Amino acid sequence: MKNLIIASTSTLHGGDYLAYLLPELKIHFASCSCILFIPFARPSGISHDDYTAKVRATFATINIDVNGLQEFEDCKTAIQEAQGIFTGGGNTFLLVAQLYKYGVMEVLTETLKSGTPYLGTSAGSNITGLSMQTTNDMPIVYPPSFKTLGMIPFNLNPHYLDPDAQSQHMGETRETRIKEYHAFNTVPVLGLREGSWLDVKGDMIKLKGTLSARVFKQNQAPEEVITGTNLSDLGRIVL
Repeated sequence: MKNLIIASTSTLHGGDYLAYLLPELKIHFASCSCILFIPFARPSGISHDDYTAKVRATFATINIDVNGLQEFEDCKTAIQEAQGIFTGGGNTFLLVAQLYKYGVMEVLTETLKSGTPYLGTSAGSNITGLSMQTTNDMPIVYPPSFKTLGMIPFNLNPHYLDPDAQSQHMGETRETRIKEYHAFNTVPVLGLREGSWLDVKGDMIKLKGTLSARVFKQNQAPEEVITGTNLSDLGRIVL
């Protein structure tokens, strides 16, 4: 049975890394003495080892050790044998390219289907959808495919921002970009605001956190959904 926390962000404004999620993570990873961290997204170009060290320091506060995937010669076996898995944020194009480079996209999919607890933040959340096509990131590398894990039957837009009527910025809003996506694609998109996450247990997908989220469907007006909403049926509108 799938067991995932899919979070918009790792860090709230003014807070420490993962601090707002730690109470949930104590429960989520309660059966784990050690988790596997996938550092491939490399925010701000941080090295795999430095990124892993940052995550290790945070999880030490809840008495869980962390090993980085880069520390293993056999990445596939490391994923299959992990007690729990965390994929951090950064650049989704880079993350997806690396997962395909090391041949672990499929094995990660199968491992999560079997019930290994998973945490994703930002880019690590983007890959839980059907594709990475609604990421906010720059295409700094070229992945062989946009197809991702498919743990949820729709796509995500983490860090979703509402249009600011007072802003003088003339560029596209997130809503505009998602509308452009829906000019060519039928897959629904969930705009996930900062501090919100999805709790996935088997086929149940529930919105958690204090904020509402925004649902986008092709040729329909966007819809607000409040925290606690069951989103399990969202992907069923795919044609």
